[in-house]
Amino acid sequence: MSETIAPMTSRERVLAALRREPVDRTPVVNPTSVATVELMDMVDARFPEANREPELMARLAATGYTELGFDSVMPVFSIIQESSALGCKIQWEQKDNWPTVKMREPIYETPDDIAVPDDLLERPDTLCVLEAIRILRRELGEDVAIIGKTMGPWSQAYHCFGVEPFLLLSLDDPEQTRLILERFKEATIAFGAAQIEAGADAVTLPDHATGDLVSGEYYHRFLQELHHEFAERIPGPIILHICGKTVDRMDYIAQTGMAAFHYDSKNDPAESMAVVDGRISLVGNVNNPETLFAKGPAEVKQEVWKNLEAGVQMVGPECAIPLQTPIENLRAIPEAVREWHAAGNRTPTTST
Repeated sequence: MSETIAPMTSRERVLAALRREPVDRTPVVNPTSVATVELMDMVDARFPEANREPELMARLAATGYTELGFDSVMPVFSIIQESSALGCKIQWEQKDNWPTVKMREPIYETPDDIAVPDDLLERPDTLCVLEAIRILRRELGEDVAIIGKTMGPWSQAYHCFGVEPFLLLSLDDPEQTRLILERFKEATIAFGAAQIEAGADAVTLPDHATGDLVSGEYYHRFLQELHHEFAERIPGPIILHICGKTVDRMDYIAQTGMAAFHYDSKNDPAESMAVVDGRISLVGNVNNPETLFAKGPAEVKQEVWKNLEAGVQMVGPECAIPLQTPIENLRAIPEAVREWHAAGNRTPTTST
């Protein structure tokens, strides 16, 4: 017998799904960026300025709700805000490309080099995020969920040491690797907690132990315990994000106490739901390069429905979308969710 759920606001819907509680319909969530060149032009908030000026960052982020119909907004479009604050050299790019860390110019060589500044949260590119969240909360009120972003220590190590040197170190010297992760972790916690205090309802925590580069056993060895600590010390729901085929570590991830895992289209929704077994919510996993960027609304809806049929708690793109993604494909995600529920379907979280 189906349970009737009273209509919810977008914010209520997302927060309930993060707790794996009943919802009136499946929320459409963007734990990572849904900014596009078209949206930048629509609201006159373009890269690179929208990555560095709070008013522009908030204005562009709001389009996820106002123009696309998602239940959340996420103002941190890139993965380099903390890296910039730490002193990494950044290629800021223009509106058709994301800013990137200049990986060939690492700032650290050993764990002893790591120096997380006391004023990390007061530096321009971290302060920008905090102020953008405050603006969004003031302007959108309690209607929509605001999701922040704090980078995990594995990702920070890539940025500050370089991807190849850090991965080689993880093979050659596990203890030095653990020391690096420990020294970065307080930055992750501090920035995440500050965003919750500024008004975010949850934070995405990307930690790029990517399925293509790092095994599930590596995740267990180096990151599972740290991620459990983050879940205990950051005072709000955490959405972990790792790209690639990650079903080999989803059992470990489900044990961390985090609220949700944002998962890649390389993972089958039904198989992923079976592995996590109700211990953590899933968010995803509409394919970016093949479907959202290169196909049309009909194909987008097919992927949304596959997630809904598997009982995935929140639906959205698998990762930050290509900046040239057509808006109609993004709008097809909430349309597909509404159509599926209008047909009388119910997810496992909304039935008894």
